Order: sequence, then structure tokens, then C-alpha cells
Amino acid sequence: MTSRNINFKHRVAVVSAGMTLFRSRMLETPQELAWLAAKQALDEAGLTLKDIDCVVIGSAPDAFDGVHMKGEYLAEGAGGIHKPTIRVFVGGATGVFVPIAAWWHVASGLCKKVLVVAEEKMSHAAKPHTQYVFRYIWDPIVEKPLNPNLIWIFAMEMHRYMYKCGVKKEDIALVSVKNKRNACGHPSAQLCMPNITVDDVLKSEVLVWPVQLLDISPTSDGAVALVLASEEEARRITDTPVWIKGVGWTLDTTHWTNRDLAYPEYVRRAAEMAYRMAGIDNPRKQIDVAEPYDPFDYKELHHMEGLGLARKCEAPVLTREGVTQRDGDLPINPSGGLLGVGNPIAAAGLMKVAEIFWQIRGEAGARQVKKPVYTGLAQAWGDLMQAGTVIVMGI
Repeated sequence: MTSRNINFKHRVAVVSAGMTLFRSRMLETPQELAWLAAKQALDEAGLTLKDIDCVVIGSAPDAFDGVHMKGEYLAEGAGGIHKPTIRVFVGGATGVFVPIAAWWHVASGLCKKVLVVAEEKMSHAAKPHTQYVFRYIWDPIVEKPLNPNLIWIFAMEMHRYMYKCGVKKEDIALVSVKNKRNACGHPSAQLCMPNITVDDVLKSEVLVWPVQLLDISPTSDGAVALVLASEEEARRITDTPVWIKGVGWTLDTTHWTNRDLAYPEYVRRAAEMAYRMAGIDNPRKQIDVAEPYDPFDYKELHHMEGLGLARKCEAPVLTREGVTQRDGDLPINPSGGLLGVGNPIAAAGLMKVAEIFWQIRGEAGARQVKKPVYTGLAQAWGDLMQAGTVIVMGI
């Protein structure tokens, strides 16, 4: 199979998806969460584990689940026993990198059907807050003496974006309002807030200025699964396969202090890779719906610009004008995103891929956008503002 910048043996489709509830302090074990999502995806495709050739697992730091070598631990719940099984991990970008890894398993001809499972059980991870898991990711010489945390770093990034683009807090708060309202149409959502207002966001607790409590996604547990298949197998399984048109990923330097935080270069490069493969040269016109990564409300705007869905500093304007609403010209995070549905790190990214799958098939229920959907995009981001993963899907 030939595309613009890559040769591969087999066209790859998503044929089914499954998803647990996203909640804080779920009673199920990580293995049980993985199996609940996997079983849904298998049942939807009319398959059993015997039909699966390979398993690809995604999960963020081992410390979240409190188990070392979490890929091996999750393998049983994810259906990976006695099968070629791999775990991939690139921080928050993992959720979109998992189907990318599964894509190359199928595209290469190694596997015909791959079960893709992303899981996170992070609400029990550390006391008093999950944030404490990240105490040990900092450079011990340059950064650790400052005693930073992730919210502290992202507040700097948000502040830089606001300064560089002249963005007001009110404009950023519109993203939180949109996504938390959108989440009310999602059966798995953790944080449906149908009556939230910009004023609610602006009056919420200040964590590290300019980041406030309602600017941030909740801590969550949950799992999502997909089944990917080669073209021959996909057409046997379903009449409506959703094709993976392009994939892209990139890693920027860990030295975040050396970068201009106002623009996500790591996303731009990953998007360009995926667009070349998908034959997209005008994403603003060719992408019908997008699920960019939104652990903070400003990141939706940031990532829209990195993805080429808006010009630099234009995303707040499009949001203010209603372009990104579910019934807008370019619906962004119609699912409710991480801000509304929840943020079990790896599972959150794969949720976005599942949402694009459901949107393209017209199966998103109350979340279905008003316009016809032929091509959609999901994106995730991780580590110290450095990892970008992008997947483009279509009919």
C-alpha cells in the first residue's frame, strides 16, 4: 500500500470500541478495568480472545497503579496471555500512541487483528494527591531544587500563551464551559456540569495562577479498548470499518526551559507527519471533527493551533465565535474531552480515538455533531510538554 510518505503492506481499520465509566476511586482493579473495556470491544466486533493475534497495551507511570512492570501486570486483564503483547508508554501521549503501535503491527503484516487496551487507575496513587507521583520526574540539578509540580509548570505555559497571544482568562474559560457541558451527553462522563458558566470558572479556587480548579480535568480511573484489523479481516467483521489514514508522533527536548511555551512545536511536527500520510494539506477544511488533548482548558486552544486547525493565537477567537461547538463549523471535543469525561491518563487519549470512531460511524448518540463526518482527528500530549501523538481516521 502506498501513501504520500510511507509504504506498508496492509490498510488498517478500527472495527470496534469499548469503554468503562471514568470515575475517581473505582472499586475495580486495573486488570478488571482493562478487561471490562476489552470485553466490550470484542463483543461489539463479534470476536473472542481466540480471534486476536496480538495485544497492545498502553498505561502511564507504574506508580499510578502501584505495580511495577505494569504492562506484564495488565496483560492478563487485557487478553495478552500466550499472545505477542507489548506495552507502550509516552506519558499523557500514550493514549493515541497505543493505536499507532497497533497500526504498525497490522500494517506490517505481523498481525491481522489486534486488541488495543489503555488503562489507568490513578486516583489511589499518592497522598494527598496523585500529583505527588510526579515528584521524581525533574532534573535533579537544575529543576528539583525549585520543588516544582506539573500544575506549576503548566501555569507558566498558560501564562506565556496568554501573554504572547493577548488571550483573556474569560476566553480560556469558554473551553471549560463547552467541554463540561458537552460531557452531559456522554454515558461514561465523570464531570457533567450542564449549568456551568464562565463566571464559575473564574471564581473557582486558584491553584497556581493563572490555573484555577475548573481549568483542570479531574483525576480519574478507567479503561478504553479498540480492535484494529487488516482490510480483509475488517470487511469480514463489519460493513462500516473506520480507516486509519495517517499517524504521527514526535518528541521534543525535555529541557522545557529552552522552548517558547506559547506554541506546541511537538504537536505541529506530529500532525504534519500524520497529514502527509493521510494526504491532508488543509486541515482546517479537511478535518470534520477533532478531539485534541485537553487536560487543561488552555491546552485545547494550544493544540488546535499546533494541529493547524487554527492559526497561531486564533483558537480563542474561533471558540468565542462558536466555531468549536458541537453544532459549529469545526466541532472540537464534542465528547466533553478530558475536562468533562475525565482524565485517566492513557485511557483518556484512547477515549478520544474511540470518540472519532463513533463520530465517523454516526454512533456517538447525544454527542454526534450536526455536520456530516468523513474525516476526524485525535491527538494526545505528554511528559514535560514534549511528546505529541496524532491519528487521522476516515471512511
